[in-house]
Amino acid sequence: MDSLVSYIAIAAMMVVIPGADTMLVVKNTLRYGPNAGRCNVLGLATGLSFWTLIAILGLAVAIAKSVVLFSTIKYLGAAYLIYLGIKSFFSKNAVSLEDIQVQNENLKHSSKRHYKDSFLQGLLSNILNPKTVLVYITIMPQFVNLKESVNQQLIVLALILTFMAVFWFLILVYLINFAKKWLRNAKFQKVFQKTAGLVLVGFGIKTGLN
Repeated sequence: MDSLVSYIAIAAMMVVIPGADTMLVVKNTLRYGPNAGRCNVLGLATGLSFWTLIAILGLAVAIAKSVVLFSTIKYLGAAYLIYLGIKSFFSKNAVSLEDIQVQNENLKHSSKRHYKDSFLQGLLSNILNPKTVLVYITIMPQFVNLKESVNQQLIVLALILTFMAVFWFLILVYLINFAKKWLRNAKFQKVFQKTAGLVLVGFGIKTGLN
């Protein structure tokens, strides 16, 4: 499998950059407690597993039989990384907690309905998110060696992404009380977004040139 280290770096950047999943985990953990946050993470992982299955069933055969398709996917992936980088660099508010209202800071337990809702939010945010689809059909294939088992490589790449996402968001659930301060810090947000944007653009250019 080619450039596994580069893939891990890109996957880590994709996971850590604040977005819809981050907002959902923060919101549900603050409102309904850490168990609701964990349910949100479980839904997120289930959504990623769904797209893993789709990729394995359809994308592997197409990649193996078409060099043109592989090249097309490669340049689409490069363009997508550059797009994400530019968007992150110029974004003013990647994560905003202004819309999060904590009605009771002493809330100890969430109802089963809250757990279910949190799970479904995590699931649907990934199944219906076009960015998630693009990751599986444009970025992953660029790190597949056509001379080896395509399916096995896709499974490994998908497991790496899922594990990193689950690991990061579970940490976020536990550190949410500490995260409140720096998430509200405008300077921190700007520095992080611009740094992440430059890194993604760099990976995009490298991918397109390789």
